[in-house]
Amino acid sequence: MTTPLREAALAHAAHWQAMTSEIKAVIIDRLDLPVPPEWLTDDQPLFGRGLELDSIDALELSMAIDQKFHMPVYEDDMSIFGSVGSFLSHLTTNREAAGEDIAAVLGIDLKEPQA
Repeated sequence: MTTPLREAALAHAAHWQAMTSEIKAVIIDRLDLPVPPEWLTDDQPLFGRGLELDSIDALELSMAIDQKFHMPVYEDDMSIFGSVGSFLSHLTTNREAAGEDIAAVLGIDLKEPQA
């Protein structure tokens, strides 16, 4: 038997997983990295010991973010690229503060198929 709280938690987890998958795909595609998106973890550092991205990658990634999510990233905002999870937290906070649905921004349809 599932409770409403459990269902809400499962829905939130599915929502988060769909959003992180989309962000990982953008990172891999835009930077042409030779790894599948599933290889990235949500808390893996993108720079330094993680994916070992450099400043050129940061510039490319900031342009991709602006194009895909309509969210310009400035030099003082680069900390949002610490990991996929930190970027998604920043994106979610900014979009929810603006009254936007983050799934819609990412182009993800989270509705259950009608039976």
